[in-house]
Amino acid sequence: MNSLLLAFYGDDFTGSTDAMEMLTMQGYRTVLFLDPPDPKELRLNYPDVDCIGIAGISRSLPTEELEAELAPIFERLSDYKPSVIHYKVCSTFDSSPQLGSIGRVLDIGKRYFNRQHITPVLAGAPPLGRYTVFGHHFAAVSDVVHRLDRHPIMSVHPATPMDEADLRVHLSKQTDCSIGLMSVLELKGDEKEVWERFSQKQEAILLFDSVKQSDTTASGKLMWKLAQSTAPLFVVGSSGVEYALANAWASIPELNRRSPNYTNTNKRTSEAAPLLVLSGSASDITRKQIEVAEKEGFVSVHLPIEELLHPESGEAALHNLLNTAEKVLAEGRDLILYTAKGPYDSSILKTKERLKSLGISGDKSGELLGQLLGRMMKGIATRNVIRRFVVAGGDTSGFATRELGVTALEIAAPISPGAPLNKCYSSDPAVNGIELALKGGQLGQEDYFVRVKQESLLMERR
Repeated sequence: MNSLLLAFYGDDFTGSTDAMEMLTMQGYRTVLFLDPPDPKELRLNYPDVDCIGIAGISRSLPTEELEAELAPIFERLSDYKPSVIHYKVCSTFDSSPQLGSIGRVLDIGKRYFNRQHITPVLAGAPPLGRYTVFGHHFAAVSDVVHRLDRHPIMSVHPATPMDEADLRVHLSKQTDCSIGLMSVLELKGDEKEVWERFSQKQEAILLFDSVKQSDTTASGKLMWKLAQSTAPLFVVGSSGVEYALANAWASIPELNRRSPNYTNTNKRTSEAAPLLVLSGSASDITRKQIEVAEKEGFVSVHLPIEELLHPESGEAALHNLLNTAEKVLAEGRDLILYTAKGPYDSSILKTKERLKSLGISGDKSGELLGQLLGRMMKGIATRNVIRRFVVAGGDTSGFATRELGVTALEIAAPISPGAPLNKCYSSDPAVNGIELALKGGQLGQEDYFVRVKQESLLMERR
């Protein structure tokens, strides 16, 4: 097995597939695991892999639970002996002192990777429309770029609303470490000049600006140079980290790949098999995607969450729902099962009230809904009606995929930046080889579900 260039932990599932896609697009074979594989098994089963990822859930965890989640992960990632270890966060950087605290992660990382004096933080990801300039973060929606605290979605996020665009100020509420900046101006010039500016930085955490490819390439070269003397180098950031490092590797002949490494090369067919979409997202973008799909003939069903969560009627409600779904799909129609249409859907409050009545805290709602969606997906998969699914919702996708029984994923085909179609590996024959697209609430074009439907690449089992 070649030495791993990079190993990452994604703080939610769709964010993990985003990082995997970024590497795959640049030609680096990357496999995403739901649980950290044994190092010997990794070398045996994936001898030619360049990078690996672990799909995590820390974005949805209370701050006091992060240490228990990440300590064994950081130890296992170190066992793989990669050059870089990346804690991958959402490109909108949403977090808070109470939930999914990126600052607390940086504190934990400081203890586990104490050979390095500076921890790089790169939030921007220009290919996804995410930009950081002079420390302030911006994100695009439908080609319109918004400052993060004025972003129509992230500023009103139900769990971690972003009310601060200056990421240094945002992080300072989550960690006591000093926070510096490598600005777009300091990233300009030749490599020697940039390195000299970087070498003068004294802060424990260093945020990198990122507006265009030249910025991320300069950042990637800095990080890779650090990794040569401090391996593994621990970094925190979005999939812009993968983008930056891949740009840096492109200038090194023995590391340059530069051709997409998808698992599937079959041609598209004129007729696609039915598609099942399971949405646990309350994003307004997902609402628009559902409505566009409905206009294209998708059948949509608002999930009766109150019935499904009822201790006495839940199993019967799930059984009836699966029967209905099987009938619709068997007729060749596409189906969407959704929990809400947008952040103002009245059912959100009803779901919260049901969870509260069951003694379930709000921070556990993503886990519960994700498991429920996973049970629905597995119920359909075992009936062998279809082989292609979509799960929408960053906080629920990981729990849903785990409930399905997936062991690992690899990119099969691009659909939309950050939300590709994946091939699933599993010891369960009903699950192994199925096609699964995972998208965060704010990702994908308005016709995203239609695009997945049309991408009828049938994956060959290995």
